Amino acid sequence: MKLYEGRPENLSEREERERRVYDALDKLGIKYGRVDHAAAWTMEDCIEIDRALGVAMCKNLFLCNRQKTDFYLLLMPSDKPFRTKELSSQLGVARLSFAAEADMERYLGLLPGAVSVLGLMNDSGRDVRLLIDEDLRECEYIGAHPCVNTSSLKIKTEDILRVFLGATGHEPTFVTLTGADNIG
Repeated sequence: MKLYEGRPENLSEREERERRVYDALDKLGIKYGRVDHAAAWTMEDCIEIDRALGVAMCKNLFLCNRQKTDFYLLLMPSDKPFRTKELSSQLGVARLSFAAEADMERYLGLLPGAVSVLGLMNDSGRDVRLLIDEDLRECEYIGAHPCVNTSSLKIKTEDILRVFLGATGHEPTFVTLTGADNIG
């Protein structure tokens, strides 16, 4: 795997959703490194990608409440376990679960395996609430898919928080996740 700077030279065989990410990042003046790879479906698949990027990919979870009326995109460190009860209590939500694939495509324009903060550019109605684990604030860079799981990008965390989210109109909510089993 090779780390490239910026968009691919030839976009003709790239999906439209991926091309739109490069257009948006370039328009916003956000610099990024890129690695192209075989489809990544799990965090284990991302180990080699992490090495090539020189940064850990974020764990991105698309969640909803029991009624399926509130949707959340959670970004957290890839090595931290996710405990539903811990996040539910911080949000004051009775029960969180993974949202349906159809909702992921409807709100974020994404398919399973490609969930990332960059999908928020497709959420023009701001129907998805962005949740970010506090530990990611300390990271200089984050790794994110450009709305497909066959490429990964290395982007400055500050550029995501200040420039990209500012352009999408999404305000992050920072949460503190410990990954502990015994949450009161």
